[in-house]
Amino acid sequence: MSESGSPILLLTANYAPGYEVDKLLGLTYGLTVRSRGLGGNIVAGLRTLGGGEIKEYTQLAHQARQEALDRLSEHARGLGANAVLSVSFDSTEIAANMTEIIAFGTAVVVSPVSGERQFVKLS
Repeated sequence: MSESGSPILLLTANYAPGYEVDKLLGLTYGLTVRSRGLGGNIVAGLRTLGGGEIKEYTQLAHQARQEALDRLSEHARGLGANAVLSVSFDSTEIAANMTEIIAFGTAVVVSPVSGERQFVKLS
């Protein structure tokens, strides 16, 4: 099990190479609702006139995803997990300037594979 200070292994894959799943704990998630402040919206609005990347919104999206991942890890740890498999993101526009970002996956307890494993090779 993960101790409160150790990081949770987050994977987009359905398995963790070098580990075996000892226990399946179920769905885990972390979410946040974010909005750019009035000043940021004005600056971003002015940037749209010139085209290209709107760095204020890129930064907001990055921060929101990181916050959702941090909350996912906290929730998984609370379930007793030390890893989360099949991590994904989703987002929903809530209002004109508010977006919900959710990170979700399957909370599991994993342990390192011990000894040699023999895999079946299909010919």
